[in-house]
Amino acid sequence: MSLLSVLFQTSSHVGLQIGPQYDPLFYDVMIYIFGTMLFAVFLLSVIAFWLRRKGLGGQSAKEKWTQELEKYFQTEQIGMIPDEKHHW
Repeated sequence: MSLLSVLFQTSSHVGLQIGPQYDPLFYDVMIYIFGTMLFAVFLLSVIAFWLRRKGLGGQSAKEKWTQELEKYFQTEQIGMIPDEKHHW
């Protein structure tokens, strides 16, 4: 029963902000918190996009990995048709 009364009191406190007992500080703080969260999400998405495009080392990590793998396949002649080095 006390949980229900606590919920009712908090909802009435929030509901009273849209009336004659308007507290501007309440809205200011809520807007600042919400704006900070939106800015943090935006900043993290920009950082994630940058890391996906450029990677940590300047060149994309995926491109480096595929280039190294391609170089290894060339030297070992893996996947070449006909395979001149390996006769199985």
